Amino acid sequence: MQPDLSAVHQLLDTPQSAEDIEQAIVKELYTVQDVVRYCVSCFSAHHIFVGHGTDNYWDEALEIVQAVMHLQPPCDESTLSSRLTLSERRLIAKLITLRIFKRLPVPYLTHRAFFCGHQFYVDDRVIIPRSPIAELIEQGFSPYLDRNPERVLDMCTGSGCIAIAIALHFDEDTQVDAVDISPEALEVANINIEGYGLENQVTPILSDLFAALPKGDKYDLIVANPPYVDERDLNEMPEEYRAEPALSLGSGRDGLDCARRILAQASDYLNDDGVLIMEVGNSAEALNDAFPQVPFHFIDLKKGGTGVFLLGAEQLKAYTDLFKAAAKEAEHGC
Repeated sequence: MQPDLSAVHQLLDTPQSAEDIEQAIVKELYTVQDVVRYCVSCFSAHHIFVGHGTDNYWDEALEIVQAVMHLQPPCDESTLSSRLTLSERRLIAKLITLRIFKRLPVPYLTHRAFFCGHQFYVDDRVIIPRSPIAELIEQGFSPYLDRNPERVLDMCTGSGCIAIAIALHFDEDTQVDAVDISPEALEVANINIEGYGLENQVTPILSDLFAALPKGDKYDLIVANPPYVDERDLNEMPEEYRAEPALSLGSGRDGLDCARRILAQASDYLNDDGVLIMEVGNSAEALNDAFPQVPFHFIDLKKGGTGVFLLGAEQLKAYTDLFKAAAKEAEHGC
């Protein structure tokens, strides 16, 4: 007969107060491993949600500790056995309690996020980088591009992580325009552009999608990661996501308002052999339902993530009238 451990489990899952957590970290724990292990228990007891750069409590806690130590991942055994100073433990305790009781995503606490192996500054003016498009950038968009693109448009750039990662992957002959409707987001993008010394290669542009782009501008590649969360998912999102700019998440009843507008205009800005790559996430099914006659090529991503599709310039032109008619339903700013 198995022993009844329900009382023990209930005790272990009892949430602690902010004061108790801070006291334990500051006064009772000393090594990185001790602090991380304890934080995992606290995260579990308080049922926080992870999904902004990590997918488990251990990595979530470890990122906070490493950021305080000014270390980048991955973590090795020598780091885990390192003793933390009193000031480090005090700062970690403060960040952990903010993570738990304010439900703030870790990148907003540490002001750093990783994308395509590069570190980016982030704060609550931008959505936290996590796009599966990273895999395509690391592959140089092969086999969809057979040469280095001369001009790339990153639509809805946010922190600028996609635009910058593209510029870093290719050489300085690849020029990237980084577009966003939010002046605040472009302030963050500028921090990252300047941080990588890419002022002559990545150009931030304030625009409601294509509205402020010169007519006749042509690109070899348009990469779009627009808002694509539908009303239902937006209402059911964990609290951590509500810390992100609403402008970066929701896009109408079915999540496709911005996507429709991009599809309606993209062919006007692509070279004849150009390609549009767009992420629509969980709204992929709604996209197929809205345009059953369009042969969207959804890319099989080996590292995880779904809802990234590709259309060539000729395909976009063939369905332009259809896309433009549908876009009339989404004429409000995205």
